[in-house]
Amino acid sequence: MTQVLYGERLGKQGKVRVGCSAVIFDEQREKVLLTQRADNGRWCIPGGQLEAGESAAEACEREVWEETGLKVRAKRLIGVYSNPDQLVIYPDGNKAFFVVINFEVEILEGELGLSNETTAFGYFSLKEMESMPMHGEHKTRVEDALHGGEAVMK
Repeated sequence: MTQVLYGERLGKQGKVRVGCSAVIFDEQREKVLLTQRADNGRWCIPGGQLEAGESAAEACEREVWEETGLKVRAKRLIGVYSNPDQLVIYPDGNKAFFVVINFEVEILEGELGLSNETTAFGYFSLKEMESMPMHGEHKTRVEDALHGGEAVMK
C-alpha cells in the first residue's frame, strides 16, 4: 500500500519527482471530481507523474484520461505544491518527494469510468471531503481551486 508520511524535512529521504493533478468542477462549481485510489483506498483528484518529453499541461491531461476516461484541457494553473515535510513510500520501497503542479481543467469529451488505478469516483463538496480518507494534501489543492485568484506556491 502506498503510504504518505509526515515529519520535519522527511522529504529529504525521497527522490524528487514532478507530478500534475487536475481539479474538475461540476457544472455548478460546487463539487469536484474525486477518484478512489486502488493502491491505498484514499480519495484524490486525478493526477500522476510527468514523463520526459511532455509539458506539465500534457501530463495532467494524459493522467486524467488514463484514470477517468475523460479528455480534458488544462485551463488555469492553480498552484505548485512541495511540502518538505512529506514523503511518499511505494509498496516496492521507493521513496518520493513530490513537486506537484495543479491545474483546473475542463472536460472536452469522454465518458467517466474506472481504470486499473481507481476503484470509485464521484463529485464531492469540501464539506463531504471532511469525512473522507483523502490522499496526501489533495483537499488543500481543491480549497485553493475554489478560492480562485492567482496561483499559489506551497
